[in-house]
Amino acid sequence: MEIVNSIEDMTELGRLWKSDPNTTVACVPTMGALHKGHGRLISQAQELGNLVVVTNFVNPLQFDREDDLKSYPRTPEEDKAVCRKMNVQYYFEPPAEEMFPHGFLTTVNVAHLGTRIEGESRPGHFRGVCSIVLKLFNIIQPDIALFGYKDAQQLVVIQHMVRDLNLPVQVVGVPTEREKSGLALSSRNVLLTDEQKKQALCLSRALKRVHFLVKKQNITHSGELLQAMRSAISSAGDEVEFDYARIVSRVSLEDLSYVERGNTLLLVAARVGGVRLIDSSRL
Repeated sequence: MEIVNSIEDMTELGRLWKSDPNTTVACVPTMGALHKGHGRLISQAQELGNLVVVTNFVNPLQFDREDDLKSYPRTPEEDKAVCRKMNVQYYFEPPAEEMFPHGFLTTVNVAHLGTRIEGESRPGHFRGVCSIVLKLFNIIQPDIALFGYKDAQQLVVIQHMVRDLNLPVQVVGVPTEREKSGLALSSRNVLLTDEQKKQALCLSRALKRVHFLVKKQNITHSGELLQAMRSAISSAGDEVEFDYARIVSRVSLEDLSYVERGNTLLLVAARVGGVRLIDSSRL
């Protein structure tokens, strides 16, 4: 595995790969602290491309709280070991001073889609995500980029950015990897105690509850389903602070009055012991 720490070197490699019609570059953008969910992204990337680039950059632009940025887990040596074990060819870890040179001013905002739901709870979050993802795409010039379904709104926002800006990248969503308990894997899970992990299961339980009500009881009115989601989260314990539960269109992210089979996203967010977690599911 080759470790690349310079934007100039990565850009030169990207140009070289783009000029070779036999090379299909699959990129997995990450903020490090890799887990089995990232491993699933990497495995899918290896199936779709013959050259895989994993990026590791903790992007300060997408954090709305300084304490959240400071506490975000960082395991650079372990991350490199994971990628070596999985036979990743290139590992891109650019320094912040290169990603944000003196005088950096330009950001990317996917209006409406990026300011709703998660964007309401974390103002500027998706502006930060899109700005850094666009930079990575310009530097690496991948043919394919992979993102997890857990961050469902992020996937939709990035897909719209790629479409709107005519970027020559295929954005692929990959199903959420979960612990046996049902807890969605997240880099932030390492910040939870065992007891807090049990309480965090309220997120996946809320999603499962909606699936049960829709599929077994034929309840499709969003009001009743949202109440069930809120109840599952709010009653989980003293350390759980409910943020939101939403039922929206997979395409437009508009709130749905009734579940539309094949076009519905369930989105939930909460803080557990002060650690912010999100989860999602498709219907």
